[in-house]
Amino acid sequence: MKKPLEGILVIDFSQYLSGPSASLRLADLGARVIKIEKPETGDLGRGLYFSNVVMNGASSMFHAINRNKQSYAANMKAAEDREKVYQLIRKADVLIHNFRPGVVNKLGIDFETIKSINPEIIYAELSGYGKEGVWKDKPGLDLLLQSLSGLTQLNGNDGAGPIPIGLAVVDILSGAHLAQGILACLYRKETTGEGGRVEVSMLESALEYQFESITCYFRDGGQPTIRPKSNSAHAYLGAPYGVYATKNGAMALAMGSIPFIGGLIGCEALSKYETPESWFNQRDEIKDILAKHLATKDTKSWLAVLEPADIWCAEIMDWKTLMDQDAFKILEMIQEVNMADGYRYKTTRCPIQINGTWLTSEIGSPVLGEHNEKINKELAS
Repeated sequence: MKKPLEGILVIDFSQYLSGPSASLRLADLGARVIKIEKPETGDLGRGLYFSNVVMNGASSMFHAINRNKQSYAANMKAAEDREKVYQLIRKADVLIHNFRPGVVNKLGIDFETIKSINPEIIYAELSGYGKEGVWKDKPGLDLLLQSLSGLTQLNGNDGAGPIPIGLAVVDILSGAHLAQGILACLYRKETTGEGGRVEVSMLESALEYQFESITCYFRDGGQPTIRPKSNSAHAYLGAPYGVYATKNGAMALAMGSIPFIGGLIGCEALSKYETPESWFNQRDEIKDILAKHLATKDTKSWLAVLEPADIWCAEIMDWKTLMDQDAFKILEMIQEVNMADGYRYKTTRCPIQINGTWLTSEIGSPVLGEHNEKINKELAS
């Protein structure tokens, strides 16, 4: 199957996680992505470890987020290397970077310079906090953005203190927003020939991610967020929404009528909470009753009662348990990719399916400067 973005050339200066996650999505959709990396050190994400797991001399994060791309090592402060990169930019459809304000000017890839080289290019930039304001030079690290944006106040139980999400969620969200803006501009370019400038900040992505809770905050007149005292899964939703220990594990329980659920599981104490208002106003005592009752039987026993009655619930699984499920196996979500030096590793595939076909690729992450010779030959021809 011909992929939708085949023939699109992306020049990617971005590092770490946010920008590279955007270019990864474009690569999965068929674009040719050339990472411009600093000689010797390369993308600083090569040395950014989520754990102490080293894969073929680089971090697991780098390999996961930079598969299916090419690497061109160039010193942008050297005239000869800069001119070669400019040659690539003249042919490109998209340029991506996530440098702090001011760095692009030093490297010669600021918007005005790039627009003069290629007026029709889509110039996509991702920042931590935008280009203006007193925070513009702060480091755009995911944990810092979660902390500043209010996101850590929504997780866990009341009294537990701020709790971040255990993933680089702001990095990935802002990368997805950048990719969306790029795709919109690619459509416009295809129809009108006009380029564009796409700008996304991690802070704005983190705030938009909370659109539901922030809307509630304003509707409540600015009242502080109060999380449930126990079994929390959402700071605003009423009972039974939460996670509960069972006799042999844990389960998630979403929305549902409290008296109806009480009847299904044989918990008479829940029958008095008849109104939806009580499920919010008295959620802590309801959750306390539920938690004690659900701990008396194993997860599968409860699911066997609740699922046939169309109560939304699920077993809480770790990756090993999940990956043993037929429902997971049928997705073929894990692919094995290969690096040019023969190193192979397993990682996730793109979640998008087009015309019944998953967007997969066997190409792993590039060795630093791996494609210099190939690209230099193209430039010389």
